[in-house]
Amino acid sequence: MQFRHLLLGLIAGVALSVSGLTIAGPAVTPLVGSDWLAQHLGDDDLVVIDVRSGIDGTDADGFAAGHIPGAVYSSYTAAGWRVAEGNVPGKLPDVARLEALIGGLGVDNDDTVVIVPAGVSSTDFGSAARVYWTFKYLGHDDVAILNGGYRAWVESGGAVEAGAVNPTPASFTAQPQPSLLADTNDVEAAVASGAQLVDARPANQYRGDAKHPAALAAGTIPGAASLEERLLVEDGSAYFLDAAEVNQLIETAGIRDDGPAISFCNTGHWAATAWFALSEVAGIETALYDGSMTEWTQDPSRSLVQGQQALSELLN
Repeated sequence: MQFRHLLLGLIAGVALSVSGLTIAGPAVTPLVGSDWLAQHLGDDDLVVIDVRSGIDGTDADGFAAGHIPGAVYSSYTAAGWRVAEGNVPGKLPDVARLEALIGGLGVDNDDTVVIVPAGVSSTDFGSAARVYWTFKYLGHDDVAILNGGYRAWVESGGAVEAGAVNPTPASFTAQPQPSLLADTNDVEAAVASGAQLVDARPANQYRGDAKHPAALAAGTIPGAASLEERLLVEDGSAYFLDAAEVNQLIETAGIRDDGPAISFCNTGHWAATAWFALSEVAGIETALYDGSMTEWTQDPSRSLVQGQQALSELLN
């Protein structure tokens, strides 16, 4: 296994308190490995959330066929982690709805949460990153992503159990962190002031040669740098690059390290992977624009630019 797969300890640890409460669960870094999870799987106040979904072809039956022992299932695409708002498909639900969703998984404010994607692609990693960001937005800092996802767990020899899991509901109270969420007004202000914007989409969409079906026009937001989410994850996996590699990509992209920044994509999914790289790995103050290009392009008066050189093209 390559050294980068053992990221535990390479990234600064997250805060160990939420709203003044002492966290009872085990301390985590933003990424934990299968070895760490194997050591802590039986700890009190640890909740493993499996977010496999239609993105990788898994549903509740797929979870029941095999999962990490003790994990609870919450489909990223079907459980309600994102909602449509008009013509914009990837918005953050209201806080009360998220509190009910998370509490229904048996998570309370004292729990350590480890989020498990399938482990098959960067888009799959984005599922975990978006759920991770949601926890952080809600003020729950004691959260991590299983590096490499469920596939890495299985390949490391981790135990697997079958059957449905019905968690005992808990009470989860959010303390929203507005600085982590950007809206269209924030992005318009960033354009006007020259603040850092980061586009996580593929090169052809960044250049304006293609667009998401729900976006009404092609191009990118003026001044946005390219940080393609696929470049942040090892090809064909959900292993995140190590900190040195992430920082090199950020530097090559011309992204300033003094913040603040706003990440975006089409629907706030790929943007979560870029946010994770900027905020949790590089330590750059970053917000996520959940409406992203599908919301930005609803008003034809909002500016777009085409023909920009994407990060992958700079690397080549």
